[in-house]
Amino acid sequence: MPTVLAVETSCDESAAAVVRDRQVLASAVASQVEEHARWGGVVPEIASRRHVEALPQLVERVMAESGLNYADLDAIAATVAPGLVGALLVGSITGRTLARLHGLPFLGVHHLEGHLCSVQLGEPLPPGPYLVLLVSGGHTELVRVDGVGSYQRLGRSHDDAAGEAFDKVARLLGLGYPGGPAIQAAAATGDSQRFPLPKGRVSRPEGGFHPYDFSFSGLKTAVLRLVQRLEQEPQELPVADIAASFERVVAEVLVERSCRCALDQGLDTVVLVGGVAANRRLRQAMEERCAVLGLQWRVAPLAYCTDNAAMIGVAGAARLASGARSGCDLGVMARLTLEQAGSLYETRSGCKSL
Repeated sequence: MPTVLAVETSCDESAAAVVRDRQVLASAVASQVEEHARWGGVVPEIASRRHVEALPQLVERVMAESGLNYADLDAIAATVAPGLVGALLVGSITGRTLARLHGLPFLGVHHLEGHLCSVQLGEPLPPGPYLVLLVSGGHTELVRVDGVGSYQRLGRSHDDAAGEAFDKVARLLGLGYPGGPAIQAAAATGDSQRFPLPKGRVSRPEGGFHPYDFSFSGLKTAVLRLVQRLEQEPQELPVADIAASFERVVAEVLVERSCRCALDQGLDTVVLVGGVAANRRLRQAMEERCAVLGLQWRVAPLAYCTDNAAMIGVAGAARLASGARSGCDLGVMARLTLEQAGSLYETRSGCKSL
């Protein structure tokens, strides 16, 4: 596999990494969580400014830690879609500029393809095809993976992503931002069976329900109604029990529909990636359910579940190995489906040196 310098700036994490043969030679992330926590969520203008400030130092740091020079690299990769446009531009311009300065190919990477590749930074994957549950702050999708660039979405959330639901429920409970770690911490001492909460389903126009799709809006509303009712009672709000009950239902929904999809599609491996894949209850529930059903399962290493540049480097390296390149005039896109990721590449030489 090629050696790639990668940068990631799709949202509120500035990141750079150098990867070779799916090995991370160096990786660095500058988090903006504390700054955005004051606002209860990501402020795009602030995120873009912080990327501009952090990214040059991060690139310099990972190049130094890797022990490589630019002459040792085979390509530069950067996330170009989907994400916050201003944030994406910082990473894309940085990547394209470095590519031209050093006469290297440029690879514009789809952020979700990066998440799909993050599992390759851990244990070896069984032969494909396999099913990926990609679950993060902005996305909850079930994706069949047949190979590099061969993706088929089989399920998705029709409203909030699971990560968004964690953030919103954490705010309801006064637990702060980001919601995933806050809910997990609060739930650790709670009774997960105390409150029965709904497992939202998505209706089909012709009747019945979408078997693999998700809806977390109703669950969030149910927690809101529960909190409003309990606040009328003299006892202190049982935050730990509410958090644990919510976390349990989210994990059960994700695991049940993922495993059902894998079995129905004749796939024997389920892969778990994305920021919410760091949740301990979800990991445990997936492991236990797959063992019962005779399914193999893999999960991205904990360090590479949330946004990082190493996963972008692995995705870029895989594309480069297949002969793909991106043009240095490639723009950024706030929205782009995973099935359209191939549109980011072309067969001509890509960037020319200055």
